[in-house]
Amino acid sequence: MSIARKRHCGYIPWGKRGHATGRYNGGMALFFISILAGILSVFAACVLPLLPVIVGGSIASGSRRRMYVIVGSLALSVVAFTLLLKASAVLIGVPEDFWRYISGSIIVILGLTMLFPKMWGSIPFVNSLNRESNQLLSAGYRRGGFWGDVIMGAALGPVFASCSPTYFLILAAVLPASPFVGTLYLVAYAAGLSLALLLVAVLGERLVQVLGVTLDPRGAFMRSVGVLLIIVGLLVFTGTMKRIEAWFLDRGFDLTFIEHRILGAPEETSAPISDVFVSPEMKQSIYAKAPELVSPDGFINTGGKSITLAEMRENNQVVLLDIWTYSCINCQRTLPYLKAWHEKYKDDGLVIVGVHTPEFAFEKVYENVEKAARGFGLEYPIVLDNAYRTWNALGNQYWPRKYLIDIDGYIVYDHIGEGAYAETEKAIQRALAERASRMRLSSESTGEIVAESVEAPRPTGVRSPETYFGAWRNENLGNGTPQEEGRKEFVLPAGLVPNVLYLSGTWDIEHEYAKNGVSGAGIRFVYSAKDVYFVARSDEPIRIRVTRDGGKLLDEARGADVGVDGLATIHEDRLYRLVEDAVPGQHTLEIEILESGVEAYTFTFG
Repeated sequence: MSIARKRHCGYIPWGKRGHATGRYNGGMALFFISILAGILSVFAACVLPLLPVIVGGSIASGSRRRMYVIVGSLALSVVAFTLLLKASAVLIGVPEDFWRYISGSIIVILGLTMLFPKMWGSIPFVNSLNRESNQLLSAGYRRGGFWGDVIMGAALGPVFASCSPTYFLILAAVLPASPFVGTLYLVAYAAGLSLALLLVAVLGERLVQVLGVTLDPRGAFMRSVGVLLIIVGLLVFTGTMKRIEAWFLDRGFDLTFIEHRILGAPEETSAPISDVFVSPEMKQSIYAKAPELVSPDGFINTGGKSITLAEMRENNQVVLLDIWTYSCINCQRTLPYLKAWHEKYKDDGLVIVGVHTPEFAFEKVYENVEKAARGFGLEYPIVLDNAYRTWNALGNQYWPRKYLIDIDGYIVYDHIGEGAYAETEKAIQRALAERASRMRLSSESTGEIVAESVEAPRPTGVRSPETYFGAWRNENLGNGTPQEEGRKEFVLPAGLVPNVLYLSGTWDIEHEYAKNGVSGAGIRFVYSAKDVYFVARSDEPIRIRVTRDGGKLLDEARGADVGVDGLATIHEDRLYRLVEDAVPGQHTLEIEILESGVEAYTFTFG
């Protein structure tokens, strides 16, 4: 089995689900992290000694009024202080990607301060701010009364902010977010902080003493939390957190639905899920904006006209971008579903745009792509992305991949590889239902899932990797030097290792392909799969003989491009279907090239 990698067309496991994409610094994860950060702030090394100041008076007097006033004013001061920073013009124009690095760095620093408690207090500006805040705290405590308690609480805001590095995690989350979402995170932090303080106050001095031991900043528990936060910070910094969130989505934990309900939907509604939409203002904090198609190298099925995503957005159209290349079998297996969606939803506002990003040089040729599109029966627009400009703008690494763009231009769903067709179609239906609701149109785009009735081959039992012939990526060449160009003579060994490529005869190893120099050259490969596909080309028709397991004809297992006599003709620049068996199994594939001049690019399996 081969997992698709950057610039590799490979098998993606079935059941791999798509996921909504957006920035890390906006979402349900940070909402809960904000609450946790508020709770952890109570247990910072320099905050623990202040807890008796907050709870002592109420415990001694038997009244909790003082505690509520102090905690309430503390929460308000934290909110006000942070919103003041949020409004600062200093941070306007900071690039979005910057905040992922900031957030990850803050979490790592937080973990380090838990491992090394003295580290935070050694920072000069922290000591200064902490000292000034404590002076105000002392003044309020001496004054007493309601306003004295308010002053104490207000002073504790900067104390907690400067003394506890968890606050700066919230700062990193709030500053880049939209006003509403940023305030939501901030209020969650203040709520976590307040609830923890109230809990401490209710349980009394004895719990404070216990916490002072149990949550000793030099103890094993706090150090373990520090290690965990360092790991989380690195996951955020590197972007791995998104993949972890996708893993939960793969297993049915649809956090995006909860997120949408909290951030954009009314609290009570009898509408079905497809009728509950995030407001356009909220989307900027949840989803990434789709980039424009970047300098396409050609257009197919557009009547000779260029197309842009901006024009489609102006026309209130929902767009499904399909990243594909025509010789990729994984891409080919998705085409029946794309055709079905195009037919069903084109009148409801859906536009499918095939972004053809080539894996091999011959796939850059306009006539080749046009011929392939015509052969597959594709009628929707296709743009040629020969220089990977749109691919790179999307930050993509896979063939195939689908990005669903709503009428506001946001990527609300994407899916890597094959599979999840019903789920993808439901996402399309939701986007079209939002369009209909916004435009006050009747929507018939929900209901039947046409993907469930599409008849298309599905890979089963694949245990062999995609294997390349060219020096660029022929890592598993068994009887030669991998990734080395030049003319070479190959001799088959006595024994063949499964999933390893073997050549025989004279071959010219080029960057992308291997070209047989003389007739009679051969290929051997022990595969474990049901189907075998061969990407190849030649300047003129060349015959090859395909057998397996010691020269046996394929018979009923022969692919669409192999005759009953075992012969196939390489005459076009494309993928050839050599073996299409009924069941998967392990076999030795044998290819004899009867004339010189075949350019062999890759084996793929299904």
